[in-house]
Order: sequence, then structure tokens, then C-alpha cells
Amino acid sequence: MSDGIIRKSFVIPANDFTIAGEASSSVKKMLIQLGADPQKVKKTAISMYEAELNAVIHANGGVAEVEIDRHKVFIRIKDEGPGIPDLELAMQEGYTTAPDSIREMGFGAGMGLPNMKRYADKLEITTEVGKGTVVEITVFLTDNEKEDH
Repeated sequence: MSDGIIRKSFVIPANDFTIAGEASSSVKKMLIQLGADPQKVKKTAISMYEAELNAVIHANGGVAEVEIDRHKVFIRIKDEGPGIPDLELAMQEGYTTAPDSIREMGFGAGMGLPNMKRYADKLEITTEVGKGTVVEITVFLTDNEKEDH
């Protein structure tokens, strides 16, 4: 991979499950084309997909900004949804606020945030009730990376 930085921005649609996941799929394809380690591609794709779907389900969509360099993938997904009232509770596997209509489609099982935490090398969530949520995911592409990159 070159030393250049690739920056991409994606609009995440509100309540549209036909195109939900397209941003994470696009990033996955880019990483494969760049020759990234398949395990790092998987970690990135899963964590970004979960964040993207949360924006679709809970927050009327949002924006995903992605930066890829030879050391890491940095993803920021920002929405102006209702925010997360109890982040600690929301991080528990199986906890969901998704309505029945979403769960009946096979989404909203309460694994989104736990999966983000599991697959991201670094996860930061900033949320404010009534204002929205920012999810920042970092996946290191090389095994010897430190926090300062």
C-alpha cells in the first residue's frame, strides 16, 4: 500500500434496508483491492456494518467518513438521531431498543454495539440524548501499531 491517505464519505440512508450496508461493503472492496490482510478486512467490515445499520435503524441515517492509510482504517459515523440514553446498558449483548417491525426483518438483535467493540481495535462512542451519536472505529492494518498513529 502506498503512503497516501484515501478519504471517502458516504451518506447513510434513513430506514432503507435495501441499501443499508453499502458503505461498509464499499470500504471492504477498497481494502481488498489495496491488499489488506483478510482478517483486518473482516474486522473493518463487521464493525462498520454494525455502526452503519444502527444509524439506519435508530437515527434516521447519518454520514460515514472513512480514512484509510497504510497503518489503519478510521471510520467516523455521525448521526443526528435520538442519542443513546444509557450507553453502558446498550453495550450489553442482546439489549435492543429496535421496534418489533425491525426485529421481524432480522435486524436489531442487540449485537451491534457489542460486535463493534469486539471487532474494532479502538472504539469511541460519543452520544447525547436529543442530539445524536458519533461512533469512531479504528482498525489497525499492521500488527505493530501504537495509539499515536
